[in-house]
Amino acid sequence: MPEHTRRRPLPKETVLQFQPFDGLPLDRIQLPQSGTERAEARSALLDAPFLGFDTEVKPTFKAGEPLRGPDVVQFATGDQAWVFQMHDGGNAELVAEVLTARAVVKAGFDLRSDQKQLKRLLKVYAQPMLDLDFVFSGQGYPRSIGVKAAIALLFERRLLKSKRVTTSNWANPRLEARQILYAANDAYAAWAVLDALKLPLDQLPVWHGEPDGTDD
Repeated sequence: MPEHTRRRPLPKETVLQFQPFDGLPLDRIQLPQSGTERAEARSALLDAPFLGFDTEVKPTFKAGEPLRGPDVVQFATGDQAWVFQMHDGGNAELVAEVLTARAVVKAGFDLRSDQKQLKRLLKVYAQPMLDLDFVFSGQGYPRSIGVKAAIALLFERRLLKSKRVTTSNWANPRLEARQILYAANDAYAAWAVLDALKLPLDQLPVWHGEPDGTDD
């Protein structure tokens, strides 16, 4: 792409002047734990053509510590989010079903690392997937623009991301309210970005099928 067509995210000093992005409140976020709650979540998730999607994992701080699969997987629509704790076998089974549902596109940012972790944990290849970084790079932005820059560009809002929450213990059996909000709104922000782009499906770089050797 010629240099003059390159685009850049908004400057940090500009983004800092924006009001916070309005995410989903706690009463719009579900943490399925029972069979009934999972059945309700399954119905809503498999009925959605697009879902915002992200994962969280307990950080590793020691050299040589084995890589973990995600401890939390979250999905969102335009008015609700679901946060699944993966130590629960029932949750893991439902998440695998949603991730492989061919009629549901899972949209997020920087999804290759998520794909590898999920394949390691669940032994499935998530598809179809839509990495929104590719949408923005196709419009001339840097390859890894990220959700914060995308929210700033499309909404003139600032997506708040606390490093303290990012690096918290996502494997904890009882998540704190701040963790639940953070996880859910990462997924919701991805859904909001996709919705705001208003691009036809045939213009979206959706992944269908497993690339040979790419995600092993």
